[in-house]
Amino acid sequence: MIALPAFILLAAVSTGTAAENAKSIVSPPLQPVFKEVPKSPNGLTLYNEKGEVVARCEKKDEKFGNCKMEPGYGLDDLMNAWVHAYQEMEK
Repeated sequence: MIALPAFILLAAVSTGTAAENAKSIVSPPLQPVFKEVPKSPNGLTLYNEKGEVVARCEKKDEKFGNCKMEPGYGLDDLMNAWVHAYQEMEK
């Protein structure tokens, strides 16, 4: 009686060769992933702590300048927006 379970166990274990089992484990070849490099911005928009646009600056030769303030904002608002932008970059 012990021979029958041993025979069934032997038949279950030996179904297929090791090479066939290894073929089923091999993953498909990987395709290269190409990422699109983001373009650098042509300008900079400065926001205050409330998320309102305070000024828009142009970019020239890797530097920002010629900032134009939005109506209703003063120099203090512009300086605070620069500080806010600097603090956001540190995060």
